[in-house]
Amino acid sequence: MPLAFPLRSAAALIAIALALPAAPAAAQPAGALTPAAVEPAVPDAGLAAELFAAEASGLSLLREDAPPPAWAVRGPGGPVGYIASSWEITRSVGYSGKPIDILVAVSPEGRIAGARLMRHNEPVLTLGISDQDIAAYVAAFEGLDLAKPRLAAFEARDDVPDIISRATVTTGVIRDALIRTARAVALGRGLIGGGGARVDRASLSEKSWQALVADGDLAHTRVSLAEARAALAGAKVPVPSGDAPFIELWAGILDPPTIGVNLIGRRAYDRVMAGMGPDDAALFVASRGLHSHRGTAWRQSGVFDRIELIQDEKTIALSADDYMRIDELAADGAPELKEISVFRVPGASGFDPVRGFRLAARVERETADGGTVSLRVPLDHTLPRAHVLPAPDRPEGRPLWEQAWEAKRWTVAGVALMLAVLAGILFLQEPLSRRRRLWSRIRTGYLAVTLVWLGWIAGGQLSVVQVVAFLQSLLTGFRWETFLIEPVIFLLWSFVALGLLFWGRGVFCGWLCPFGALQELTNRAAQHLGVPQLRVPFAVHERLWAIKYTLFLGILGLSFYSMQEALVLAEVEPFKTAISMRFMRAWPFVAFVVALLAAGLFIERFYCRYLCPLGAALAIPAKLKLFDWLRRRPQCGRECRICETKCMVQAIDPMGAINPNECVLCLHCQAVLHDHATCPVLKRRARRPEAG
Repeated sequence: MPLAFPLRSAAALIAIALALPAAPAAAQPAGALTPAAVEPAVPDAGLAAELFAAEASGLSLLREDAPPPAWAVRGPGGPVGYIASSWEITRSVGYSGKPIDILVAVSPEGRIAGARLMRHNEPVLTLGISDQDIAAYVAAFEGLDLAKPRLAAFEARDDVPDIISRATVTTGVIRDALIRTARAVALGRGLIGGGGARVDRASLSEKSWQALVADGDLAHTRVSLAEARAALAGAKVPVPSGDAPFIELWAGILDPPTIGVNLIGRRAYDRVMAGMGPDDAALFVASRGLHSHRGTAWRQSGVFDRIELIQDEKTIALSADDYMRIDELAADGAPELKEISVFRVPGASGFDPVRGFRLAARVERETADGGTVSLRVPLDHTLPRAHVLPAPDRPEGRPLWEQAWEAKRWTVAGVALMLAVLAGILFLQEPLSRRRRLWSRIRTGYLAVTLVWLGWIAGGQLSVVQVVAFLQSLLTGFRWETFLIEPVIFLLWSFVALGLLFWGRGVFCGWLCPFGALQELTNRAAQHLGVPQLRVPFAVHERLWAIKYTLFLGILGLSFYSMQEALVLAEVEPFKTAISMRFMRAWPFVAFVVALLAAGLFIERFYCRYLCPLGAALAIPAKLKLFDWLRRRPQCGRECRICETKCMVQAIDPMGAINPNECVLCLHCQAVLHDHATCPVLKRRARRPEAG
């Protein structure tokens, strides 16, 4: 095998290969890559030492491309384990939207023997955490029994550094990629069993189109023009007569490499499999003739209404989101086809590719009297037993993101309760703001819960990095699993996205941001202690807004050039240091946060006003909100400017208008508006009830 990976990858392969158990002496297999074969080309002394150690142990690496691809580690007595790349098998993408690559070693006993993180662009790993911390976290999976349910991955481990365990999103993605890769190798090489009779996704042999059809790998049916004409008699536009095909249909399960690779080629097959979940299936549908199995209505409806997938009594709709077009077949002897489609059938639909199913092509034609005539073309198929592995003894667990939601069910319930309470506060803001003391107590209590429980305990601090990651994922391949793996963050973003339509950016910035809560609470303490408050002239204030918008656009633009450099710039956010890591970082980061909080003692919410790129990202769509429930009076800004002076972020201009881009929805102005002891308009009305 040629050395087709970087030297540091070679070093990692050899290093974790050394962790695998030795085997009895025997002859070296032909074609194996021995470390000595590449040693002359290796200038690095450390790698040379590893090569020497591997050679002394009699280890060699042999590439096996059969799905899932891996390197077989062989000793003098034969195979002693396997090493695989998470990127090559799972196409693992981190929360940054960029690839994560981990090399994982699997022992013959079906356990993780070692692992090494090779590539990442994760925000929490880029700065502030040492390579030793990362290595300790990844190495902590050593010894994990892959035959156990995946919940074992969530078991607490004493050797995981506390500083990195708080990076829940990133570590969750790493954990998922590592375990999915290891399990894929263990299942594919027969080291462990799965959950029932399952598709063989490892075996590959060459087959022509004729062999695929003859062996039952593809089902086939044909309806001629004459047959369709008879079935659709009375159609306003009659079907032409003849023996040519009205529709000729083929269907099959694409998952077995012997079927998928031979049909559509290795590159297209890998692309299809990269987007598949562990329980999903790939359905192949191809046709030719007058009638199209796809039609065009699916472009508007999002559903392919001309074909139905039926198993037992259940009909499964085929979605446009799960569709991939194939332009040509790779199989020798394949006929010229009009349309070739591949559909991902989600495991959540209940579809079992091992069991028989029916694919039905539907044809409807309008009659002259306004009615319809229809034709159904059924095609029954069962995956041949040659592509089915027998049911093993031990079941395979559910997807890791489902396990994450189960493991954090009480935290999820707490966050859901917080969000429900906040929705109630915002919907009932009018009666609450009329009771100024009640409103103040509710707000103070809610901010305290946001800071202590949501931020420091539950880890619910949103970041501009997540905005950039989401936008990047839309370009590189969006995967719900990446975002679902952290339930708290997913719930918060879902609520914030909905809140933007109802109330604007203030839903998060004013109530759900732990760092914003920290700023506001510390400023309140400062005011109580008599710290003087500085008011920035409005002309200067509104020009300083440009800083945060520039930072956001700079981070977003830089991410398209270099995600790592964008993450460096994103360190302008103090959230990671102050909230996610609870100030457990190097002193420059802590000093930066302390400086921001110190400025916030004199200028309320200083960071939120001028520097927060996340606030800028949320402010951009803030003008799209559907409702404007903050009350103003004609006298505001004309006869009275008290609300303007009381606004904690100076979101009210001298004319009395509230800027939705800057408002944090604290409701302070509403409390002043309804306070008979503060609002001049209400004071005048109290003196002269007849006045407006």
